[in-house]
Amino acid sequence: MSDSVLAALLAALGMVAASEPQSVTVHADGRLAPDEPVTGVLYPGSFNPLHDGHRALAAAAGEIAAEPVTCELAVVNVDKPPLALDDVQRRIAPFRRERLALVLTTAPTFIEKARLFPGVTFAIGWDTAVRLVHARYYGGSEHAMLAALAEMRALGCHFIVGGRVVDGRFRRLDEAEIPADLADLFTEIPESRFRVDLSSTELR
Repeated sequence: MSDSVLAALLAALGMVAASEPQSVTVHADGRLAPDEPVTGVLYPGSFNPLHDGHRALAAAAGEIAAEPVTCELAVVNVDKPPLALDDVQRRIAPFRRERLALVLTTAPTFIEKARLFPGVTFAIGWDTAVRLVHARYYGGSEHAMLAALAEMRALGCHFIVGGRVVDGRFRRLDEAEIPADLADLFTEIPESRFRVDLSSTELR
C-alpha cells in the first residue's frame, strides 16, 4: 500500500474534506479500493499482532455465516491517538503476506462501522459482546446503548460471538448478560468449533 493512500486515510480522521476516504479495502490479491462496500462477515480488531486466535475466529465465523470474512482495522480509537503510518503498515503486513482481506477505516465504534457497512455480520469475542451491551461504554446511558443496537438491527447487522478465557475460565455468550430483547442480534460460536486461549497482549 502506498504511503499516499494511507496518508489520505489518516488525514480523513480530521474529516477536513468530504472527498477523503473513510475506508480503504486491501484485497487478498493486493488491490486497493477506497470506500468500497463490504459485505459478509466483518471482523474488527487491533491485530497487534495478527495471531492464530484471530485466524480461527475468522474461519469459524465465516463457516457459520456461510459468508466471506473481511478483517477491519480502525486507524482511529475512541480513547487513544490515531495509529501512526508506520504502525498501520506494520499491522497490515501479515494480511498482505497471507493474502487475507482487510479494510482500514476511520470508524472506531460499532455503530459507526454499521453505518459504514450496513448489513454485515460482525465477528467478535466475548469481551467485546460484554462491552456492546454495557451502558458504561455509551457514556453511562442505557438509552444510548439500546438506541445504538436498535439502529444496528435496523441496518441489518448481527453479531457472531466467540468465547474467551477471562480470569481463568472460558466465558460463553450466555455470560455476557445480553438483554432479552437484543438476544436475536447475537449468535454464539460453539466451543467445539472455536477455542483458542491466546491473546495479542500475551504475545506482545
